[in-house]
Amino acid sequence: MNDPARRAALDCVLAVEVDGAYANVAMPGILRQARLGRREAAFATELAYGTLRMSGLYDAVIAHAANRRPASLEVAVRAVLWLGAHQALSMSTAPHAAVSETVDLAKAAGAGRASGLVNAVMHRIVERDREAWLAVVASGNSRAAVATRHSHPEWIVAELERSLAARGRAGEAELLLAAHNAPAPVTLAVRPGLADRDALTQATGGLPTRLSPYGVTLHGGSPQRIAAVDAGRVGVQDEGSQVVASALVSELARHFTAGERWLDACAGPGGKTALLGALAAGRGAHLDAVELHEHRVRLVEQSVRALPSGTVDVFAGDSVTWSGGPYDRILLDAPCTGIGALRRRPEARWRRTPKDLRDLVALQSALLSHAVELLAPGGVIAYVTCSPVAAETTDVVAASGLRMIDARAAVADVTGTDVDAWGSGPDIQMWTHVHGTDSMYLALLCPAD
Repeated sequence: MNDPARRAALDCVLAVEVDGAYANVAMPGILRQARLGRREAAFATELAYGTLRMSGLYDAVIAHAANRRPASLEVAVRAVLWLGAHQALSMSTAPHAAVSETVDLAKAAGAGRASGLVNAVMHRIVERDREAWLAVVASGNSRAAVATRHSHPEWIVAELERSLAARGRAGEAELLLAAHNAPAPVTLAVRPGLADRDALTQATGGLPTRLSPYGVTLHGGSPQRIAAVDAGRVGVQDEGSQVVASALVSELARHFTAGERWLDACAGPGGKTALLGALAAGRGAHLDAVELHEHRVRLVEQSVRALPSGTVDVFAGDSVTWSGGPYDRILLDAPCTGIGALRRRPEARWRRTPKDLRDLVALQSALLSHAVELLAPGGVIAYVTCSPVAAETTDVVAASGLRMIDARAAVADVTGTDVDAWGSGPDIQMWTHVHGTDSMYLALLCPAD
């Protein structure tokens, strides 16, 4: 086979499916090894990531076209058919090319004995376009049909429907699911005092973000090739993540006092840590960053390497038992399902389970309970998740018994928007289909009087 881009895409999909790899971690190495040019690398990445996102829909198509359960196929054959379906139904590849390239890919993957099956199934797939297939496998408005149409597990659709309804957004589930299937832009975060946003915008040809005063959205290319990113003066960070971290530092969250001590309780991989550290440096505050996992500790250390010495101390430790307080401001970016960032992690929707949600809620509650013990009098906690699911957001906060400060005022202060733009409060839920960010949740908390 003389198509290294398609083979690279298959290698990524198989790394995810067979080895349990993360696509965004596996793909850069695969691309380097394949020595692809920029255009071919972009094609391979879109093919792999799009295939992983939409594999639920493609399974439904393959099941109909093959008249058998996709799970009964060899993993390589199933992956090759996913890739073929994605090219035919989502990438405007000519039908004859989608068939022939997919058969060739099966042979290159060592599944030549199944090439007849692949050929037959692909010929049936290309008989219909995407809309026609949706009418066959996902017609109607049932939850099962919506889940298939937008390639999400049904339980995630149910959780999102409930969370949207609780925020007065009933009926917007399909808009949110569709937003999860659009590739996320690359967004940079300028670290205040280390880089200038206007200069970065001019140097990269990007655009200033709408909400974060520190963000720049790139049109394309690798951010690692930007000198300021390589030096640690700028980081890659979602705009919503920038906003919720910055809100903790707003005067409307808590008035500043000299010599404040801040804590980033679950610091890895370090994007929020670096932004908070830069803000701390400009205010004469000190930040402790605690991370449980050693490999993520190293990522945090790498993220803060450009900050003034003595501003941030990074520790390997468990924030359920951490004893370094008291702290005036605590960022608890709690481990969560990550359902608010599914557009960034194409395989994540298929790995999470309802049991994961239950286990994470218990951990979130334990972390928040201990954070209160570390809080100085008059201090404030920013409870943050990259998930809009009620069980790990509003339910955790309600069970904590803590008092909520109106986070809308702090977010409006950071973003230069009106308080009323952020709902009825007092907490904040960002939505990918509304704000163009990950679906970040923020509650500003303090002990009840």
